[in-house]
Amino acid sequence: MTRPRLALFDLDHTLLPLDSDYEWGEFTIRIGWNDPVEFARRNAAFYADYQAGTLDVHDYVYFATEAVRQRGPEAAAAAHERFMDEVIRPAIRPEALALLRQHQDAGDEVLIITATNEFVTAPIARALGVSQLLAMQLARDASGWYTGEIEGIPTMREGKVYRMEQWLAARQLGWADVESTFYSDSLNDVPLLDKVDHPVATNPDPRLRALALQRGWRILDLFTVHP
Repeated sequence: MTRPRLALFDLDHTLLPLDSDYEWGEFTIRIGWNDPVEFARRNAAFYADYQAGTLDVHDYVYFATEAVRQRGPEAAAAAHERFMDEVIRPAIRPEALALLRQHQDAGDEVLIITATNEFVTAPIARALGVSQLLAMQLARDASGWYTGEIEGIPTMREGKVYRMEQWLAARQLGWADVESTFYSDSLNDVPLLDKVDHPVATNPDPRLRALALQRGWRILDLFTVHP
């Protein structure tokens, strides 16, 4: 029998031509939720750690969700809807939608798997027409609001492999039971690219492009025609 087909997608710089985590931070500055100087200083320090491979993701998520946690659910939801209108929806490109629909029309199970937290990414996944999202899960307190902690395994590097294996196990499946494709722009996603049947370096950064050429992986420049 034919194995079920999975089409896995990273989000930032893969399906979107931007980093939704970074853009949300910039948006919170514009609406007065964060101090531009102090937030930018701390954000730059976290980004330097990320580039160096030394990021403490727990500290980062606590920092990145602070403004949301302080404002509460109603204000956060309203701000995110404005963020979608002003930043995300104008950035959704037809090439990305066409690629998603191509897989969906073929009967593939489509998932977005991203290191950006669920508050930022859940509405984006819905806007892209994708119901399955594996994002950085946020712990909640007794009232149901975010604590600033991460729930479960972070969806970063090897964590994406572990989260996918949990998803498969919940359906009584293993890697050998599915035919899997994964689209990503980042060297951070090599653990999952290594795991799937069909790795696709998508809008790849220079290091991933070099690795993809070396390994004979497919390279897809989805947004080439745009600045």
